[in-house]
Amino acid sequence: MLIAALDAPRRQLAEIDHALLWSALLLLFAGLVMVYSASIAIAEGNRFTNNQPAYFLVRHGVFLCIALVAAAAAFQVPLTLWQKCAPWLFLVGVVLLVIVLIPGIGRDINGARRWLSLGFANFQPSELMKLFVVLYAADYTVRKINVMHKLGQAFLPMFGAMAVVGMLLLKEPDFGALVVIIVVAMGILFLGGLKARLFTLLIIGLLVAFTILIIVSPYRRDRIFGFMDPWADAYGRGYQLSHALIAFGRGELFGVGLGGSVEKLFYLPEAHTDFLLAVIAEELGFVGVLTVILLFAVLVQRAFAIGRQCVQLDRLYPALVAMGIGIWLGVQSFVNMGVNMGLLPTKGLTLPLMSFGGSGLFANCVTLAILLRVDWENRQLMRGGKL
Repeated sequence: MLIAALDAPRRQLAEIDHALLWSALLLLFAGLVMVYSASIAIAEGNRFTNNQPAYFLVRHGVFLCIALVAAAAAFQVPLTLWQKCAPWLFLVGVVLLVIVLIPGIGRDINGARRWLSLGFANFQPSELMKLFVVLYAADYTVRKINVMHKLGQAFLPMFGAMAVVGMLLLKEPDFGALVVIIVVAMGILFLGGLKARLFTLLIIGLLVAFTILIIVSPYRRDRIFGFMDPWADAYGRGYQLSHALIAFGRGELFGVGLGGSVEKLFYLPEAHTDFLLAVIAEELGFVGVLTVILLFAVLVQRAFAIGRQCVQLDRLYPALVAMGIGIWLGVQSFVNMGVNMGLLPTKGLTLPLMSFGGSGLFANCVTLAILLRVDWENRQLMRGGKL
């Protein structure tokens, strides 16, 4: 019996998607290395970090260990339990988004109130909300599957829920998280059978709404104009993007070498968070950036492949969860990469699994553990086992 208990984790490891697992682990390890490289200068020259060069490396390593332990625990939870808890988790997420806006509780950093202080670290509720929206939207779609063609019964209730989340996120403000959450929720509804005509009208409505949000907000307008021509105001609204593009230009094919970035030396703001890819481009070149893109492509491809397998096994909720995770990781990584390359306006979105930040690492690792659990359950069913 003892031998069987010891062999159980090994059997579980052998029965999961290794392409998914190894691509995620490689991104996590590469992120740890690049966060250290990108943050050495800012950590060494900052009194807040006690001038310790490894300050962000140590914190990132601790966050990663916590995230991996949480992921191991999440992997043990059946998808049926996640489905039962989905509405309650969504409500918890909404409550956290409300709490973070309360003066004296939510922390203001760089003009945004997105964090709750845990003493040893700051916690960002919007990161967990992305996962909760995936779980809730999948559960909602399953419950409404027979009326997905009806606007009033299928779409409007979800629209109301997303409107509440959207208003709270705009109050922080966190426009980037709002974009990801809306795309994920609408993507899951579409995959669940929302009529193409309704979906098209929805896309048009969202584009109009986002355009209005940009027009009425001066700082969002500045970001759009800075994105269109960063060199017109390279020391103002185009500062971040111009230095990111310089980093890409310096990297060329193979980069200047690990640790050799000049842009991270107080030129490129948020080098270890939002603009980590620019440092990768400078130090590891086109080859390094292409490798990162391919690893994310593997993650997204495996998520949709696992989802399609669920459909074949008549498991609708796990299918929508898996594909929702694929949409989330694909959209957020694409937006972050697009911002770094000057293809999209600057947004405060980190690179999943790689950028510095405990909340993001925690949410991403738990999310991938759920995806691995979906795959594991599929394998059990295909070989005639029980979940």
